[in-house]
Amino acid sequence: MPKDVIKALFQDEQVVTESSDTAKELYEKSSFGSLKSNNSVVLSLLEACYLVEKKRLEVFSSSGKKELTFEDLLKKAKKLNKDIWVRYCVFRDIRNRGYIIKTALKFGADFRVYDRGIKPGEDHAKWVVFPVHETSTLTWHEFAAKNRVAHSTKKRLLIGVVDDEGDVSYWECRWVRP
Repeated sequence: MPKDVIKALFQDEQVVTESSDTAKELYEKSSFGSLKSNNSVVLSLLEACYLVEKKRLEVFSSSGKKELTFEDLLKKAKKLNKDIWVRYCVFRDIRNRGYIIKTALKFGADFRVYDRGIKPGEDHAKWVVFPVHETSTLTWHEFAAKNRVAHSTKKRLLIGVVDDEGDVSYWECRWVRP
């Protein structure tokens, strides 16, 4: 049985769903976005792109007149972050693998990822994730800073390396005491 498609509006760099039981259920079961008191859900552009690609969400312009495609949303997101495609590839891959992935700005990382079966609020995230393109370079100083962020937040460091085809490989790094 196909799932109901949720309708939403693009508003100020985020996407707000209609007030509905389906939107509330999306938040409660899959931890997408943040729930508002009227049962609408505020989604990040990455979450909205993912749900549009999965045909679970239809996003309309703020006027409600024009439906925005996946490409339209990605274009809007690219204006905010030039590396959005790399970030989206990692976000999509982790979601497709059954993990919950949320932003981690307060931790100084791109994302935090919860172990399978764990929802935000039930336990802490297991990893902080930094997406990078395979042609990017990190200095030892940048790498050490990322590792320190993970260590200080008691999470594992995951570097998501995205190739030109959008495939992602992960490298987990940890401090080791000799």
